[in-house]
Amino acid sequence: MNTSAELQAKLARLWPLLDERTRRLLAANEARVLGHGGVSEVSRACGLSRKAIAKGLREIATGTVPPPGRIRQPGAGRKKLTVHDPSLAGALERLIEPGMRGDPESPLRWTCRSTRNLAAQLTRRHHPISHMKVAQLLHEQGYSLQSNRKTQEGRDHPDRDAQFRHINARVARVLAKGTPVVSVDTKKKELIGNYENGGRQWLPAKKPLHVQGHDFPHPEVPRAYPYGIYDLERNTGFVNVGTDHDTGAFAVASIRGWWRHEGRRLYPRADQVLITADGGGSNGSRLRLWKVELQKLADETGLALSVCHFPPGTSKWNKIEHRLFSFISSNWRGEPLRDYETVVKLISRTATATGLRVTCRLDRRKYPTGRTVTDQDMKRVNLKRHAFHGDWNYTILPRSE
Repeated sequence: MNTSAELQAKLARLWPLLDERTRRLLAANEARVLGHGGVSEVSRACGLSRKAIAKGLREIATGTVPPPGRIRQPGAGRKKLTVHDPSLAGALERLIEPGMRGDPESPLRWTCRSTRNLAAQLTRRHHPISHMKVAQLLHEQGYSLQSNRKTQEGRDHPDRDAQFRHINARVARVLAKGTPVVSVDTKKKELIGNYENGGRQWLPAKKPLHVQGHDFPHPEVPRAYPYGIYDLERNTGFVNVGTDHDTGAFAVASIRGWWRHEGRRLYPRADQVLITADGGGSNGSRLRLWKVELQKLADETGLALSVCHFPPGTSKWNKIEHRLFSFISSNWRGEPLRDYETVVKLISRTATATGLRVTCRLDRRKYPTGRTVTDQDMKRVNLKRHAFHGDWNYTILPRSE
């Protein structure tokens, strides 16, 4: 007969390889071989309860062993709550049905639809349930926690996908030649002062930064207009922080600043720059001032400035949004932008693990709004429309005069 130590060593070698069913049967068989007192002996050796070993003995004696691949007999175990309460799933789905939001009788009309509130409502309707079980049922019905997603920006243009393909193909061709490609846009304007800035940052416990209680500033409160230029090839950003207005002249002045401070040094042999921009704003495809100012820049630099605009309603697809602006927002989260110097320093210190570097400068020049661009001004723009969607894709060439 095996001693307790021998039995314990024997079971210890096999135990990690077995599941609940086979452990129970092995322990029961050892207890049956040992005879009187075997159940207690085996229980001490392997840690399995006497009740479980006794169940294994009954299964061996009656031949009612669960089929291979199962741990319990078919139908064994606690029944699902939906079996005891067949109408539970339907009651839960009716509570969270989006159409219920407009129903003044809906108990959740003015209530956050958390699992605890759902559980409380179901219990009042004679479906007792815990909030944990509500979460489980929601997952089983294909629901998950979701936040709002900014994707709906208006009706899709019929040439939307074709324009995306055109931009991608042109960018790939130009990059292959070593020609600079930049993505440009104006970041959301920011209030300058002791105002709340979204997000959180690590600070000593119970010592938050105190800011003004309301963000309804007077029109004379200064604003910052960060205009960004993102170099797709080199993964670098240049941000011109304006203090006046976000106009077409300001947008082109920002691109001019990038070329003077970085572009011409990085691309000394370039005779062209490809610019990808949104369809609206200060660099909009229909904005005359934008094109007139680009002509001035082309004449100054001798560069052919090719522009590809994203289709209407697709600004979030612009590379600069998620390769530059998102990291700037993350870098200054929770930090009040009390003055322009703070803005410039926080933008300049933006960096990523993938090597993003950002240069930032402050632009205090005036860019008045309401400038009129006449038809004669537009005739002097040396603009060549591309074959596909010339209103979105064009090149402004330097004038020979």
